[in-house]
Amino acid sequence: METLEPKPEELAAPEPAEESTIPVRQKRQETVWDTLRSLIIVLACVLCIRTFVAEATVIPTGSMESTILIGDHVFLNKLLYGPRLPYTTLRLPPVKEIHRLDIVAFRYPRNPSVMFVKRVIGVGGDVVKIEDKKVFLNGRPLFEPYAQFQFPAAMPLRDDFPPTPSLLETLPASWGLDPAWTREMPSFIHNDGLHVPPGYLFVMGDNRDNSLDSRFWGFVPLENIVGEPLFVYWSYDAPTKDWTADNLVARLKFDGSIVWNFLTKTRWSRTGQTF
Repeated sequence: METLEPKPEELAAPEPAEESTIPVRQKRQETVWDTLRSLIIVLACVLCIRTFVAEATVIPTGSMESTILIGDHVFLNKLLYGPRLPYTTLRLPPVKEIHRLDIVAFRYPRNPSVMFVKRVIGVGGDVVKIEDKKVFLNGRPLFEPYAQFQFPAAMPLRDDFPPTPSLLETLPASWGLDPAWTREMPSFIHNDGLHVPPGYLFVMGDNRDNSLDSRFWGFVPLENIVGEPLFVYWSYDAPTKDWTADNLVARLKFDGSIVWNFLTKTRWSRTGQTF
């Protein structure tokens, strides 16, 4: 039988199919302007959040103990009361009104560069009176479970307020009494107490025996209100003198102690504390 052998052309390897090519798009290198633009956008967002939404601040004194402790770092809600537009006197519309017993952050009327946090006791039209440490609002005793007292002895102005105009003239400025408030206060004093004018607030610290507040320096204008504390995001146990140190060496020393004692002096249980 004759054997059929394959022809030479049949033994040749098949030609590979033509590969389809997909053009590779080269990644564009980021330019200096791209980087700068991204940085500007981030900074603008941070500025907007800090100006209109929230701001972080630390409580350096014990005037609000034991509600807010020295070393509590809190976020302030700035949207509630209409944040001010930068470099103008214009404000956004407020979301809510300020009520009695609200805790608010505000620019200190005697020095607007300083931020204070206190509790609202009276609003415009209210009458405030203190007798033997007990606060009366519009003639009725105020229920204050948050108030703290350190010293049993009564002191004029602090524990019995308002003082009579004749007594007011004898009170020393060393008590923290602002001279301008000494001159202004008599015009708001009547037989039933101190009358809060419209557009102003009377504020006090919860630590009544250790708080320089409206008793000592006067009313807070509504336009000075910055916001209200939302919650504690970090709390570190250190005295007032460390938080208020104003020289570089003391600040660097304190910052170093925070790094060294971060775990042991952080009040972990206060993280997330609301007010």
